[in-house]
Amino acid sequence: MQHHIHRPVGSPPVKGYSHAVVFSGRTVVISGQVPLDATGRLVGKGSPEHQIRQVFENIRTALAAAGGSMGQIVKLTVFLTDLADLEDFRNVRDEFIDTTQPPACSLVQVSGLVNPEFRVEIEALAAI
Repeated sequence: MQHHIHRPVGSPPVKGYSHAVVFSGRTVVISGQVPLDATGRLVGKGSPEHQIRQVFENIRTALAAAGGSMGQIVKLTVFLTDLADLEDFRNVRDEFIDTTQPPACSLVQVSGLVNPEFRVEIEALAAI
C-alpha cells in the first residue's frame, strides 16, 4: 500500500516527485546504481541520458530480483556530478516511474563518484 502526498497545502511546488509517501509492505533498499551493464562495462560514456537510462534499468533489475517493480519505489536519492544533466534525469525518470504518483526524491550535486566517468548514481527504496 502506498499513499503519495504530492504537494501538501502550504508546501512549495514540485516537479516530478512527492513531498511524502506513506507505505506498508516489505521494504527493499536498492544500493546506489551506476551506469554499468551486466558485464561491468560503462554505458553512455559522456552521455548523461544513456547513463541515467542504464542506472534505471539496473534499479529495475534489482527490484525484479526482490519480487518488485518500478511502481513500488517510494524514494529515490539521486547523485549528479553536473546539474546540467538534471533535465535528462527528469526525462528518463519519467519513462520509468508513474508520474501520477511519483516517489519522494532527493537530488544532490556531487563533485565526483567512484569512477570519474560516472555522471550519475541513484539509490532507491521500494515497498513491495
